[in-house]
Amino acid sequence: MMLGMRTIGLIGGMSWESSAEYYRLLNQEARDRLGGHHCARSVLVTVDFAEVEALQRAGDWTAAGRLLADAAAGLQRAGAELILLCTNTMHRVAPAVEAAIDVPFVHLVDATAERVIAAGLTTVGLLGTRYTMEMDFYRDRMRAHGVEVLVPDEAGRELVHDVIYQELTLGRIEDGSRAAYRRVIAELAGRGAQGVILGCTEITLLVGPADSPVPVFDSTRIHVEHALTLALA
Repeated sequence: MMLGMRTIGLIGGMSWESSAEYYRLLNQEARDRLGGHHCARSVLVTVDFAEVEALQRAGDWTAAGRLLADAAAGLQRAGAELILLCTNTMHRVAPAVEAAIDVPFVHLVDATAERVIAAGLTTVGLLGTRYTMEMDFYRDRMRAHGVEVLVPDEAGRELVHDVIYQELTLGRIEDGSRAAYRRVIAELAGRGAQGVILGCTEITLLVGPADSPVPVFDSTRIHVEHALTLALA
């Protein structure tokens, strides 16, 4: 038994490709920090992304919130002592998830904003799904931390979104899409972005620091590192 580590609950499946990355990073980070054969105490629930994606397209965020709130409540019953929602876009319904549980909810945007601020930056570019880039929930929460967010133009947003849903969530990693993302990132930097947030948990599968002229903030890795710090506190 790992004394002093709280059990981390993971709401995954959006998509399972990035949920697998969450699980890998979480246990890798636990081993790096604690050494030996240590891994992270965790429980994972995988929702059906086809159902979630259909609710996204229909704009039924209320139903999506209920679905993820039920998943969170199930994790708490299973012993989770803090909970992560392993997706950027579905933080659109974070209030519904938080209301369903009595244990801490580790908000991905807050963790990412803290890392941006620690780097001394005030303006960042954001790559994510169309929902993340165009809705207010992400930008407003970043702005509340004092961080301004720039998003790609219409063509750039369409490209970034389509690669996520037509390739990355299906396990396809294409060199042409990596080159296209590099161009979008360079354009954001040219408009004044001091850094860029990989604001979709799948994007880390495609691009990283080597693909950007400015610092990259990988929301997946940041979320995991922040959660593990809390679990060990």
